[in-house]
Amino acid sequence: MADSMRFSLSPTPLLLYWLTGWTLLGLVSAFWSEAIFYWLLVGGVLLAIALQDAFALRRRSPLQVERQIPSALPLGAWQTVGLRIANAQLQPATLTVFDHYPTAAADCADLPQRVTVEPGGWTELYYRLRPVVRGAWTFAPAQAWLESPRGLWRRDDWLGESTVVRVYPDFAAIVQYIRLASDQREALLGIHPQRRRGEGQTFLQLREYRIGDSLRQIDWKATARTRKPIARDYQDERNQTVLFLLDCGRRMRAQDGDLSHFDHALNALILLAYVALRQGDAVGVQSFGGEQRWRVPRSGSGTLTPLINSIYDLQPTLEPPDYAEAAQLILTRQRKRALIVLLTNLRDEDQDDLRPAIALLSRRHLVLIANLREPILDEWLAQPIHDLPQAQLYATVCHYLLQRERVQEELRHLGSIVLDTAPQRLPAAMVNQYLELKRGGRL
Repeated sequence: MADSMRFSLSPTPLLLYWLTGWTLLGLVSAFWSEAIFYWLLVGGVLLAIALQDAFALRRRSPLQVERQIPSALPLGAWQTVGLRIANAQLQPATLTVFDHYPTAAADCADLPQRVTVEPGGWTELYYRLRPVVRGAWTFAPAQAWLESPRGLWRRDDWLGESTVVRVYPDFAAIVQYIRLASDQREALLGIHPQRRRGEGQTFLQLREYRIGDSLRQIDWKATARTRKPIARDYQDERNQTVLFLLDCGRRMRAQDGDLSHFDHALNALILLAYVALRQGDAVGVQSFGGEQRWRVPRSGSGTLTPLINSIYDLQPTLEPPDYAEAAQLILTRQRKRALIVLLTNLRDEDQDDLRPAIALLSRRHLVLIANLREPILDEWLAQPIHDLPQAQLYATVCHYLLQRERVQEELRHLGSIVLDTAPQRLPAAMVNQYLELKRGGRL
């Protein structure tokens, strides 16, 4: 491990206290001439001690610091970061430790810390970190204030190496989904497929008839041949395509709790991508309204990780979304029929731009619009009305929601499917809608 040798010396509060006392003694000597000798003597002794202490600190070799942190962190979750400090010298080392995490991208607790490392020994300290911004972070070398043997000076050392850490969307829901038993996972996540036994699009197998099967499932030829009721089993169509159209425009910057609408949209995208891949479908992504990234639809168990790596550091911008341009990109890049999942936050003023884009996409693809709804709107409607300003606010919210519903109804008339849901409910709502479309054979 390569340690930085950059350091500088500065006085500690203890040395400043001694200098303050020496200065006060000098004021006394101004009125009592006999005290000048003692003032000069104390000053000389103090200077000698301070210089010897500074020289001893200057000769000290830097300590070794190693940062212990995972290479990938989930957004919004508290994590423990460790610093291992080794002292190869023959004297104990007392120091105050800071770690230079990206301050604008994380909340931190338990820093700085003051520790003493025994000669030839090592110690570990830990602090907590909560990422609040996705992307690739760079931790600068750790900073340590190493104290001199007498505590009169401290040396500012920068130790260890820089560390690059990736902050991903919080995929705890996906991990939970994977770990749950297959017959319970959907219900515990709020996903309710309501699967009907034997119904689907692709023939799977013949089996004995069971109570609850539809009469339409009975294979009469096989029943006559075996002389017992035989039913057909079907499975949903596979090898289809789900293509996400991810809005990175300014409205996706809206905050809902600790996460932005964009972060909630990413969480929903990843969960639905995982479910679609398990269903045998191909998954791709096109971002717009800021940085444009294109991920070609692919299927298979190894698709999810590269997909996440391609979008984990996307951020919403201040640009307005250009739905028409996004629709043209999709039509150029995706010619096979697909389920286009548009993740956005609509306003009534968007209809002039969005309506022709949806009409264009619907000619070839099935369009699902996942529209994020601000929870504060429902909170305002639920508040009691006691005065005129509250009544005016209630009327304004009702008018806004009415306009919003009119825009969504126009989009439904164009053949698209519209989900209008709160950000926290978006993942389960999207998966439920996808599974319903699969069962109905609409893809």
